[in-house]
Amino acid sequence: MGENLWLAYGHYNTENTGPATHGDEVWSFMLKRLFRSQLRINMASGVAATIINMAVLAVGYPIYLHFLGYEKYGVWLILATVLSVARLGDLGVNRAVMKLVAEEYGRGNMEALQEYVMTAIAILIAAGAAVLIVIVTFRAQIAGAFRLTGENAQMVLWLLPYIACLSIYVFIVQALNAVLSGLGRMDLANLTQSAGRILRVTTAGSLLYFGHGIESLLIGSALSYALIHIVSLVLIWRIAQIHFFRVRNLSRQRCRRLLSFGLTLCGGSLVNMLLSPFNKLMLSRYAGVSAIPIYEMAFNGSMHVRALIEAGLRPLMPEVSRLGANMTGYARDRISRIYRHAMKLIFFFGIPVYAAIVVLLTPLLKLWLRQRFVQELPGAFRIMLISTFVSLLSVPSYFILLGLGMVRHTLISHVILCGISSLIVLTIAIIRHRISVEAISWAILAATGVTSVYLIRESTRRVLK
Repeated sequence: MGENLWLAYGHYNTENTGPATHGDEVWSFMLKRLFRSQLRINMASGVAATIINMAVLAVGYPIYLHFLGYEKYGVWLILATVLSVARLGDLGVNRAVMKLVAEEYGRGNMEALQEYVMTAIAILIAAGAAVLIVIVTFRAQIAGAFRLTGENAQMVLWLLPYIACLSIYVFIVQALNAVLSGLGRMDLANLTQSAGRILRVTTAGSLLYFGHGIESLLIGSALSYALIHIVSLVLIWRIAQIHFFRVRNLSRQRCRRLLSFGLTLCGGSLVNMLLSPFNKLMLSRYAGVSAIPIYEMAFNGSMHVRALIEAGLRPLMPEVSRLGANMTGYARDRISRIYRHAMKLIFFFGIPVYAAIVVLLTPLLKLWLRQRFVQELPGAFRIMLISTFVSLLSVPSYFILLGLGMVRHTLISHVILCGISSLIVLTIAIIRHRISVEAISWAILAATGVTSVYLIRESTRRVLK
């Protein structure tokens, strides 16, 4: 019914170009209520998906460590790191297609919408092919960079071509999921991704139970993306009936806009996404591959705690964008009020959640990991938790700057975070010739503090005066 109302309004508005009538106001009121209702659903789905993902993470780690151990699971995390770095090859197109599809769907321009989708898929196939060639060509160098030897090196060399093929598929699946979000159904996109994560752990755990090795995780990942692919296609067709494989939908004009918008967003992500692979590389070289799972659990676990609060802050960006279109005194006051409410949310909900986890962390980890518990994990985890809370304090400022189009400052914040953290880690490695997960955690905390100060200062200077 929502789509019918939207299309009816679009048709009515094009047929009546005169002054607004009472009927126009009624339609506008109905649409605003409908949009707000769907917005609330999208927000709630983000929180629900975060909780599901945390639960899946909590189940997955003990299973993988039980059957593979720290060393073999560390090898898989190296392969997953290659896959995560390969995702940078999408050139920001997935986020661009979400935004541009939303624009054209709002206008009711299905022809342009389909051109963006088909052109984006073509770009991603080409980018994925380039990533495939690079990974296959330099797979020996990749294994050598992590100082892998013997069986671990052979395993990485064997699985890397499959990881490269999976990277192409991931590009396309993420594009379809972005289209679903652009069509206004971020709730369905979030829950589809969560279903994929559940299938991944279920499949990998079952295969590991029946005696298969590290390839179980690769098969689980492939099946999870296949599920997201199929469900996204079905949902997109039910909402908009997009035709994906019409060659005439390829457009140079759409390609230029996709790349222009995507590359602007890609800069910050490129810098930010390299932080974790760099830290894993340093741990592999200076602490051994078995240290990587400890870092992974501390880093990902703390980020999932942060995501519980951040999920409620993500709608800040579009609201600030709307207000910033006409930066009057009222708009500035409204943005300031939004900022204050966001900070209250962080303090009222964030502090109790973080405090409870910090206090109960060690017994919770022992209960969770049982015989796989290691003494290094709680200390690193606590430092990472403090770091994510410090970064959470700057999230409202980040979204305000982004919503007002001040992308340069968000890019600078990513550079500050990665630059300071990497410099500290390199300095420790050079001076001490070894590195620990706890040392990397302290480096991230220091960099996060400087980054948060920068973002809060810039938003205060430019908007929150």
